[in-house]
Amino acid sequence: MLRALRTRLRLRRALSPRCLSSTAEGVPHSDRPVHENASQFPTEADVVVIGGGSIGNSTLYHLGKLGVNAVLLEKDQLTAGTTWHSAGLVWSLRPSDIDTLVIGHTLDLVKEGGEIERLTGMDCGFNNNGGLFIANNKERLDEYKRLQTLGKYFNIDTHVLSPEETKKLYPLMNVDDVYGTLYSPADGCLDPSTYVSALSKAATMLGGRIYTDTSVQAISTEETRGRKRVTGIQTNRGFIKTEKVVNCTGAWAPYISEMVGVDCPLIPFRHAYVVTENIPGVENMPNVRDHDLSVYLRLQGNGLSIGGYEPWPDMLPQGVAKDFAFGLYELDWDTFAFNVEHCAIRVPAINETGIKSTVCGPESFTPDHKPLLGETLGCRGFYQGCGFNSSGIMLAGGSGRELANMVVTGQTSIDMFSYDVNRYHPDCTKDDSWILERSHEAYAKNYAMIFIHDENLAKRDMRTDVLHDKLLSKGCVFQQRQGFERPGWFAVDSINQPEKKPYDWYGAYGNVKHEKYSYRDYLEEDYTFGYPRQFDQIGRESNACRERAALFNMSYFGKFYLSGPDAQAAVDYLCCSNVRKGPGGTVYTNMLNKNGGSETDLTVSHIEPCPETGHDRFYIAAGGGSSYRDMCHILNVIDDKGFNCTLTDHSADFGMLSLQGPRSRDILEKICDADFSNKAFPFSSHKLVKVAGHEVRAMRLTFVGELGWELHVPTESLSAVYDAVMEAGEEFGIADAGYRAIDALSSEKGYKHWHEDVRPDTTPLEAGMAWLVNPKLKTDTDFLGRDALVAQKKNGLKQRLVCFKVKSPVPMVTLEAIYRNDEVCGYIRRTAFGYSVDCNVAWGYVENPAGVTLDWLRAGSYKVECMGEVYDAEMTLAAPFDPKNLRVKGDYSETINQQDTVR
Repeated sequence: MLRALRTRLRLRRALSPRCLSSTAEGVPHSDRPVHENASQFPTEADVVVIGGGSIGNSTLYHLGKLGVNAVLLEKDQLTAGTTWHSAGLVWSLRPSDIDTLVIGHTLDLVKEGGEIERLTGMDCGFNNNGGLFIANNKERLDEYKRLQTLGKYFNIDTHVLSPEETKKLYPLMNVDDVYGTLYSPADGCLDPSTYVSALSKAATMLGGRIYTDTSVQAISTEETRGRKRVTGIQTNRGFIKTEKVVNCTGAWAPYISEMVGVDCPLIPFRHAYVVTENIPGVENMPNVRDHDLSVYLRLQGNGLSIGGYEPWPDMLPQGVAKDFAFGLYELDWDTFAFNVEHCAIRVPAINETGIKSTVCGPESFTPDHKPLLGETLGCRGFYQGCGFNSSGIMLAGGSGRELANMVVTGQTSIDMFSYDVNRYHPDCTKDDSWILERSHEAYAKNYAMIFIHDENLAKRDMRTDVLHDKLLSKGCVFQQRQGFERPGWFAVDSINQPEKKPYDWYGAYGNVKHEKYSYRDYLEEDYTFGYPRQFDQIGRESNACRERAALFNMSYFGKFYLSGPDAQAAVDYLCCSNVRKGPGGTVYTNMLNKNGGSETDLTVSHIEPCPETGHDRFYIAAGGGSSYRDMCHILNVIDDKGFNCTLTDHSADFGMLSLQGPRSRDILEKICDADFSNKAFPFSSHKLVKVAGHEVRAMRLTFVGELGWELHVPTESLSAVYDAVMEAGEEFGIADAGYRAIDALSSEKGYKHWHEDVRPDTTPLEAGMAWLVNPKLKTDTDFLGRDALVAQKKNGLKQRLVCFKVKSPVPMVTLEAIYRNDEVCGYIRRTAFGYSVDCNVAWGYVENPAGVTLDWLRAGSYKVECMGEVYDAEMTLAAPFDPKNLRVKGDYSETINQQDTVR
């Protein structure tokens, strides 16, 4: 087959190089959904959805379920963009709880007797033939065992098979190099056209209206209260007045985004598969994903559709033609041969089989291989629903539901931060080279193993602070968040400086792959489900903080000023904690949504009045990994409530150093002009002080559970202040430390991480943070989410975040199943090794439909399953380390013992 295919495709390309196919000939599911437009074109609608593929129709359907007057516009016919030629694979388990939930809703919609069939009587075209993941080594099988463990929580039945058992299930498969497999009977594939036909029928039955052959020519906007917002949409059929537009146009989404002046960080790729002739014996076989070979094999009648993710994909940075519809590209054999050759390794019969057809069409890919969902900051009422990375069919159900929730209620039912269009910083989305490099790397690594400490190689050092080179010279191995380089850990004993090099495209496109690359080598040492080589060094950084002092460079944080006549009212409403501490007060708080879920966690400091106006002014510091999204949330609430105040971004104007540990006070008193005693400088307060002659805002705060201060330093003074602190701390044994140490220290101290411990779908009460909200609930002060918390306190909790101490030979890596009395009751959200308590410290929510009380928690016996092995877990309701909070108060006189521990 390979030789014949190569000859055939080269001949075709020579005759018509890289041209568009004019028909849909050869696509295995090319029947187009039949749709007849409603008789009268609307002049107004609550919501307009643009794009008639799987995402657009799912969004329209879920808007209908919420009772919204919505219309869908498609420039050609339904599915004409990328949906119609999709392979349609559905894998029920992913190494992400959110992906698994999103796909789970799709399956609920499309399965036999599912939601859509019950409403419409129509089959959705789902073939439930199962799925098989192939592992060629132990590490990969461990990853699959991790998936299997998560599946136990989600009631997804899976089976780890030996090579011999795999051969019995799939006799045509070559298992000579197979280490093991994971079989998931719930998996399958969807016929895209049948699926969209059923979705569109369901949507119209709920009141949605669909108009094909309707092109969008412009989106009208106006500016009010300083924010641009949608007012209507101009089409070739007329104008529709609307305040909300949802852009579900896939590879064409950048064109629509340009109409309102917002970025759309995706790149279309030519993505392909080929359909084989009949292969005797392949009937009813499960679909296959061989991640190590980077290919998939989908059952297609009596043959196979085969494709994958080659390392040198054909990218289309200039976009896809605007009028492209039901068209294909000529297949490039030089690109695609990688996939066929690797598929033939797994199923050798492919070598003796002819090709029925080739399918090469556009698909949109994003810089982190996650979709783009949500309202954009640049234009209110404009929502993205695009960038699905060739997974739009299986993600459409859950994504459409959450898009509808965003449009109607302003929030989602699950934590969609990893899909949120505002998860990227504008410095990234406005940089075409960042989008291109990162999208390529995400594509090339799509089937790579997921390790929780992996980092990108593409487009590094685009956002750095003035300490970057100084820390690099000291062995800093950096992490990147929102394009910003932050310290991960310090390779202090290495002779090789972990410098990041220009992206080598993994040797693709004629680039030479870096042979000697120390930074990449350090990353690869983390490519293990065991304890990595740097485990001990991270422990040394953690111990330095506990025993002496550590200095953390946290300059990547977002820093904002909120000021104006309504500034106090705005922070009162935004924050779930009491922030009425007066000037000099600093408060750690969450900002909630109306369901009481945590949208942000940050600190708010009441500082000097605005020098120009005299109005109240607040300084907000937010974690750099989500600071842009945090800013969006704050601005939207200010806009929705009509508060007369402004939020300005000063992130680049200040650096941030955090000095923590028993000797932190001694160090600061050597170089500062202020009194740092408990009486003069209590916890949760701040002052302007001079550090080595430089004005610095010092805040007595900690995220590691020690006596310590954050130093918010003007950027031009950051290097000098860092030098002064390190020099003063030398006699006390000060050490540089990074975020890997912060993870360990904060986990054992019980300090929560946003997006892991607390999320938009969990409340502070559920997270064990009642202390955060109870004082304010005792007042009459209204705040966003208050009513939900009051109701939850009355009705009781159904889930609760608790801590587990686990003595295991391998580290916990999140998503491990939690057992209470031998029944699965939750899964681990966050974990790190606690060096001060000498065990894995894991945090997860345990659930009970009848209610989670302290008595119920204490009455249970707990275990945690990690990659197929079950370990005893010691559950604690208090922090494993220093539960009395003595160290935070500067009290180091008492030996700390664990309290309130049960087995």
